[in-house]
Amino acid sequence: MNKKILRNTVVFIVLVILSGWIGILVDSVLPKQPNGDSLGMGIWLVLPMLTAIAITIFSKGSWKDLGLKPNFKGNIKWYLIAALIFPVVTAIVLTIGAITKWIDSSALDLKPFILLFSSTLLINFIIDIFDGVPLYGYLTSQLVKLNLTDWKIYLTVGSLWGIWHAPYYLVFLPEADIQKVLPVSRAIFFIVSILTMICWAVMFIELYRVTKSIWPGVVLHMVEDSLINPLVISGFISIAAGKEILISPINGIITSMLYLLVGLGIRTYRKQANQILLDR
Repeated sequence: MNKKILRNTVVFIVLVILSGWIGILVDSVLPKQPNGDSLGMGIWLVLPMLTAIAITIFSKGSWKDLGLKPNFKGNIKWYLIAALIFPVVTAIVLTIGAITKWIDSSALDLKPFILLFSSTLLINFIIDIFDGVPLYGYLTSQLVKLNLTDWKIYLTVGSLWGIWHAPYYLVFLPEADIQKVLPVSRAIFFIVSILTMICWAVMFIELYRVTKSIWPGVVLHMVEDSLINPLVISGFISIAAGKEILISPINGIITSMLYLLVGLGIRTYRKQANQILLDR
């Protein structure tokens, strides 16, 4: 095992975990700031990427590890797949919800919803670069170099993705938004979110590994933020009380299992494609 890569990876993980708490500390000594738009939140968002870049520079690492090249050649299909995953799975979840009567979509007016979806794509694209580069780009590349198994990579990246969100869910995110998604305490919401992100991480990691680029994952995340969050939080659908944990388009168990299957499907494709190259 490469000790330099291991050291850099540990330093990266520690700083990612601390980033949000540093942001909270900064906010605590500043005058009251706009809710959801504080300097501390900005620190939480950008510090992981700055850490990945700094480690790459000072350790003379490979810039390829960040996955910044779009690598369009031969990968356009993955960009299209990334853009369609959340709409297709969400449609399946809404269909299941309609059949079971767990989801009421009667308030879903397509015109205002599409306008809201379209208007948030650009800002979400920019925001999602900040976890795309460090987490399912840089960190994944380092764990691959450390020869971790796929399952250890999924668990490490997914868990860190969730733990990085701890300050957001426990402090920054308004309580009202949490209750709209899942009517539980902040602590339970955080635990559910970690498990959700571990399931989702497989898709993001495999898109990076199959394309050697973080951009399909950024597209995937952009569509997710613009689609399912407004769908639930803005009240376009309502979920039967007690069924949120099962069928919520954001963090329902059924939903997470579908995304896990998508990720494993991409993994199967990648491994078969690699085997074909080895057999040539």
